[in-house]
Amino acid sequence: MRIECGLCAIRDWQPSDEAALIAAADNRNIWRNLHHRFPYPFTQADARSWFTFLAAMPEPTHWAIEVDGTAAGGIGVDLGEGIFAKSGHFGYWLGEDYWGRGIMTAAVRAASEYALSHFDLGRLEAPVFAWNPASMRVLEKAGFIREGILRKSVLKDGQLIDQVLYALVR
Repeated sequence: MRIECGLCAIRDWQPSDEAALIAAADNRNIWRNLHHRFPYPFTQADARSWFTFLAAMPEPTHWAIEVDGTAAGGIGVDLGEGIFAKSGHFGYWLGEDYWGRGIMTAAVRAASEYALSHFDLGRLEAPVFAWNPASMRVLEKAGFIREGILRKSVLKDGQLIDQVLYALVR
């Protein structure tokens, strides 16, 4: 899969992305805003584990964000099951060197449209930690709507914090 977004492209991860993945992902500022499954420090073993996880998927739901030919971040959706089969949990990250250039907004627009249509979803949910207003702006620019606050729902970096729930509904 490859989607051109203007400032970036969304594409399948490749094993040759390993060095770029480690260089971008091994960053505390990125880790601080992501799910507990995203490790810090991010090592070669973590990168290899990621590629093993991707290889086991029947169909990719997590993709690289490519900027100027380099894997600069990741974006994807965890598909719901059972009664949540028409919903997906949407997430993304971008290497700090690429922040503030509109890349993530372009990537979120493209990947969310793709995920909704390709997987026949009715809803994408994207919770954001309350201390991350930049991510909230990205989602709002990409058409996601703020639905509410999940108070004291996350323990991250030694703090019990709120999540702000955003959703894009088809």
